[in-house]
Amino acid sequence: MRDEGPSNELAELSSMFGSDVAVVPTEDPAIAARRRRRGRIAGWSTLAVVLVIVGIIGTYIPVTLNAPLPAATVTELERTVPQPEPLPLTMPTYGVLAASITGAADYTGADDGIFVTNGGNEARPIASISKVLTALIILGAKPLGEAEPGPTITFDKADNDLYDKYYSLGATIERMPINSTMSQRDALAVMLISSASNYAEAMANWAFGSPAGFRAAAAEWIAANGLTGTTLLEPTGFDPRNASTPTDLIAIGRLAMADPVVASLVQSQSYAVPGRDTVYNRNTLLGQEGVNGIKTGTLDEAGACLLFSAVVSVGAEEPLTIVGVVLGGVEQSSVATEVLRFLESIRAASRPFQVIGQGAEFGTLSVPWQDDVDIVARRNAELLVWSDTPVTSVVELDEVSTVIAGSTVGTVTYTAGSRSVTVPLIVEDAIEAPDDWWRLTHPG
Repeated sequence: MRDEGPSNELAELSSMFGSDVAVVPTEDPAIAARRRRRGRIAGWSTLAVVLVIVGIIGTYIPVTLNAPLPAATVTELERTVPQPEPLPLTMPTYGVLAASITGAADYTGADDGIFVTNGGNEARPIASISKVLTALIILGAKPLGEAEPGPTITFDKADNDLYDKYYSLGATIERMPINSTMSQRDALAVMLISSASNYAEAMANWAFGSPAGFRAAAAEWIAANGLTGTTLLEPTGFDPRNASTPTDLIAIGRLAMADPVVASLVQSQSYAVPGRDTVYNRNTLLGQEGVNGIKTGTLDEAGACLLFSAVVSVGAEEPLTIVGVVLGGVEQSSVATEVLRFLESIRAASRPFQVIGQGAEFGTLSVPWQDDVDIVARRNAELLVWSDTPVTSVVELDEVSTVIAGSTVGTVTYTAGSRSVTVPLIVEDAIEAPDDWWRLTHPG
């Protein structure tokens, strides 16, 4: 049997249409299937490439161009905080000067005060400073209101005899006629302002009945106020056994200035007693360098003494309050000179101190797309300090990526005692955003 395959069919077709008719052979199905498979793969590959390109254009570029910029790297300079030099106080070369300096704790840093001394703390004779103690002891037993005159005192012959007693001893005295009268406040004024010894003893006897009664009251009052270094045997200070330590005397001075009656009297340069002569204060320092009290004293065994108080303005919101004592001075005029020099040195030791200058460098900000930018102080700053009060500082810097030239990027705060000053830190140049090419080539 003949094979009637495709070649015979081609021959028949050729004979039917002539020799000019082209005859196309039929494709093998397997080959066609493989060709269609390759076409589909190529199509999918092309689509994938197209999608990738579309993804890059539609996603990578906008995401990269709009991605948040990294924060600038901060490099802080190591800076030494400036410290004020200690300024020594001017102290006398003789005897003892001790003082407590309080107030203005916001720049001295000492809430409980600063105690200074150029000598020991042993008890020494206190001369007429004794009269301050006498006044406080009397007011403890016979208190007065701030403007109250108090009871009327009649001075008898025994009181009048005290005038002659202390005149013979060379003490300061004031007239005290028999049966003359005076208010308690006026009598205390004559005792404290004029330093009249006859009035001191008369007032002590009036308040406590006798010298023995006064000694007992004095011992009780001294113990109650914790004055372990103080002895008071009589009210005038003429006895050199009346003695006290510098620390006790400063406590006594504070008590005196806290008492409205005593404080008002010891800062009076004069006092007009009704029906009597005006008395004048023997403390020549009153009104100088802020001195507002308290009491002078002179005795051969004690030398020249002074319990003093002063309020010194030093530019702070609160002034300094000084309570001090000089014992064993040569004479009152030299003691006054030394105390003035001491107070002037306190004023000099309390001063403004520059902690930073404008333009001082604190560090740099670094970003990878431009040069570093310096961080500097915007302005000068000062703090009030007491002598060598320690100064500390704290730097705080913001996190930034771009910034305009002159913008604040942080602060530095300086502190001395309880007082602080804060200075803005700025950049001298701008940090600008990088261009698009830098962003596209730095996707990280």
